[in-house]
Amino acid sequence: MPLGGSKVADASAASSSKRRSHRPRKLSASATPAVSPASFRMIQTMHDISRDVFAAATTGFVPSPNDVARLSGFLNGVTLQDLGLDATMPYFRADSQGRPRVTYLHFANSRTLSFGVFCLPQSAVIPLHDHPGMTVFSKILLGSMQIKSYDWVKAPISGNQALRAPSGARLAKLDTDAVFDASSETVVLYPEAGGNLHCFTAMTPCAVLDVMGPPYCHDEGRDCSYYLAKICPVGMDSTFGSRKCPATSKWRLFICARVFRGEILGSRSSTGEDSDLL
Repeated sequence: MPLGGSKVADASAASSSKRRSHRPRKLSASATPAVSPASFRMIQTMHDISRDVFAAATTGFVPSPNDVARLSGFLNGVTLQDLGLDATMPYFRADSQGRPRVTYLHFANSRTLSFGVFCLPQSAVIPLHDHPGMTVFSKILLGSMQIKSYDWVKAPISGNQALRAPSGARLAKLDTDAVFDASSETVVLYPEAGGNLHCFTAMTPCAVLDVMGPPYCHDEGRDCSYYLAKICPVGMDSTFGSRKCPATSKWRLFICARVFRGEILGSRSSTGEDSDLL
């Protein structure tokens, strides 16, 4: 869809809270970055490439390897300045009360794709959350950020069902635990692989560009859920049938339980029932 200007939403990103209402903060017009003609052209080009890559995107869609390479290659060359942003902007500083709030600058949204930039002051956290049936391209534009990501462990018999405890907790394995910076290449996660659940911790003031398709959509079953993670005890036969959690660090298996569900960073008020991990 044609770009219609920037929308700005923000959320306090403290992962310790089990119940939280994430409502967009109303910012004054002066707080929204002005988009120069050069930046607009860059954003429009990004939109056009993403539109082509995600043209057929529905739940579970995975772009072709050529399309993944095309979009990743383009994003690898994008800089913070290309989007009309710079590190001196207030989005990258804690607020007047010292809270490191996360700000989302939203550039485009359609039925098949969405993209924008998350701005994080130092020590800000985007809690562990999922991208159900979605493919997401992430490129760090500023600073350094620790990314931890996980994928669901599937039952060995059915192959499509995640291992689940009676409490509703699900078994997941670590995909990535590393620090990325602006020199890092674009990271891609897929509906079933590549770390579909992830959390971000800003080691310094950070900006990360996210291009995703199809976008979150409650009516189509793509609601964002937030989770807590707990190390899986060894030998949980009674909880997961014959499947045991290996004790080796190679597997790094975790139990994840849903904390609440709603649009990422909360374009609406979202709360959910607390869930025990085990």
